Amino acid sequence: MIKALSTLFEINTPDNDDASPEHRRHLAAAALLIETARADFTQDGVEEASMMAMLQSSLGLSDNEVGELLRLANEEVDAATSLYQFTRIVNDHFTPTQKTQLVGDMWRVAYADGNVDKYEEHLIRRVADLVYVAHEDYIRAKLSAANAAD
Repeated sequence: MIKALSTLFEINTPDNDDASPEHRRHLAAAALLIETARADFTQDGVEEASMMAMLQSSLGLSDNEVGELLRLANEEVDAATSLYQFTRIVNDHFTPTQKTQLVGDMWRVAYADGNVDKYEEHLIRRVADLVYVAHEDYIRAKLSAANAAD
């Protein structure tokens, strides 16, 4: 039984060696966007639409591919016990520019519903620290998202 459980967890983790590095990057980014949407304990259609649009434009995926990516990412977030499994992939596979873009995307999800909750802000700050985004880039991404939301 333990072997069956460990096999299940190995298959479903975003850092699974069977998944391509590109798939792991996409899954980690989507999971962090979902974490942002869930941080205020509500995830509405506006935030979901925002995530879909961002993933389509930044990853060049179709509606169906983004839907499947978000479904898998939701499963990963539900099973996750910390942000580490996602931030490790970001640190291992994203450039500094991509990390800053991800933080900006997280801010856009937070601003999508017109209200940035303190828990959303805390999560984004923590992720920015964990993926080594400079504070000035964090602030720049926040202001850019705030201006775009207005």
